[in-house]
Amino acid sequence: MKLIGSNTSPYVRKVRAVMLEKKLDYSFVQEDVWAYNSGISESNPLGKVPCLIMEGQDPVFDSRVIVEYLDGLSPVGKLIPTKGRERVEVKTWEALADGILDAAILARLEATWPGRNAEQRSPAWIERQLIKVERSVQAMEKSIGDKPFCCGIYFTLADIATGCALSYLDFRFPELAWRQHAPKLNQLMIKLEQRPCFIETKPS
Repeated sequence: MKLIGSNTSPYVRKVRAVMLEKKLDYSFVQEDVWAYNSGISESNPLGKVPCLIMEGQDPVFDSRVIVEYLDGLSPVGKLIPTKGRERVEVKTWEALADGILDAAILARLEATWPGRNAEQRSPAWIERQLIKVERSVQAMEKSIGDKPFCCGIYFTLADIATGCALSYLDFRFPELAWRQHAPKLNQLMIKLEQRPCFIETKPS
């Protein structure tokens, strides 16, 4: 398997963390989707990463689709329950974590994309996205309660997705200081940051 991505993309990081937890072998090919000569559209017509390439098969894209596929490849370290309320809970946490990322990345692009000048940028749009981020972090803080992991006593995809989202806020939006307002999530992050799948995929 070949994974096309960027080491700063939190969506790519989620896939890489799952691969490490599942002990799957793969090659990592870095791609700058914003580069003029980027070839990502040859594999993913949406021009996005991550994209999973397997010999003799169509490319697989979107991080949620990829991690679902990967979790079924090996029984080692099952990360997504197969059915029932437990599965819905894990997938809902993933959706919320990805929603944080969607909003944060929209805010960052509005503030930094070189295709616009300062007059063309919208502070109101940035604020709208960051309100979504802050509201979602607080929803996570309330939901985790006193549980050791997002969905109870077991480490799941919910923890990987949440860890990647919160770490991205540390990386790109340190001024939000989310840890000061979400002590229970902060304790979760301290624990997650000690796992090899987070250590080995830390963005730089």
